[in-house]
Amino acid sequence: MGLAKASVDTAGEGRRAARRRVRLARVASRAEQKEHKRREREERQRAAARAAKRKRVTQTAGGVVVGLVVIAGVVLAVAGGGKEAKRDAGALTAAAKAAGCVVRSFPSEGREHVTQHLTAADFGTNPPTSGNHNITPAPDGVYAPGNEPEIENWVHTLEHGRILFQYRPGTSAAKIAQLQQLYDEPVLSSGNGYHSVLMENNTKMPFEVAAVAWQHYVGCPKFTDRSIAALRDFRRVYVDTAPEKIP
Repeated sequence: MGLAKASVDTAGEGRRAARRRVRLARVASRAEQKEHKRREREERQRAAARAAKRKRVTQTAGGVVVGLVVIAGVVLAVAGGGKEAKRDAGALTAAAKAAGCVVRSFPSEGREHVTQHLTAADFGTNPPTSGNHNITPAPDGVYAPGNEPEIENWVHTLEHGRILFQYRPGTSAAKIAQLQQLYDEPVLSSGNGYHSVLMENNTKMPFEVAAVAWQHYVGCPKFTDRSIAALRDFRRVYVDTAPEKIP
């Protein structure tokens, strides 16, 4: 009987030891998982820091380039020749006044990349002229009514120096055809439709037609034939003036 009891005790101790080993293994596994997650989190933070540093360098370089472009434009205008000499802000002001349109400029609202869907309420101007946006810009081109890009995508397009011609939903086919003709015109000797987008507005803007650039817009409460001249001069003045010069 003593031997049987000893055998039972030994077996019980063996089972307890096995359970302890299982618990220790689980604890070790959890510790390894926590350590793995910690290393992944630190690596993500390091990657984000590297990306932010690269973006700051790009922004700084872009600012230098834009500054040089502006200086070159002033020199060319003074010299009376060159493509930049055609950026006539005075002509834009006069054309907008004649058409009953308004030209406005605004401070930047930011230019970070975000993943969430954005609405007009996320921006301080309507139509939006700057602000955080999706990482993917809307391509240049003409968009059929109802097929326009999302706001977060076309705001990124503005950051690349594009001009967006936008018309109010319900605009007649004849008016859209006028905008198509304007879109197809050469821009500062750079070819037809250069760095431009034509689309139906999707922010419920208070204008029948508008042209938008990074930090600027011209908006026309009424779409008349004179509006076309204002939109044309706006594109001449503001195309390729955004923070990022993208071909």
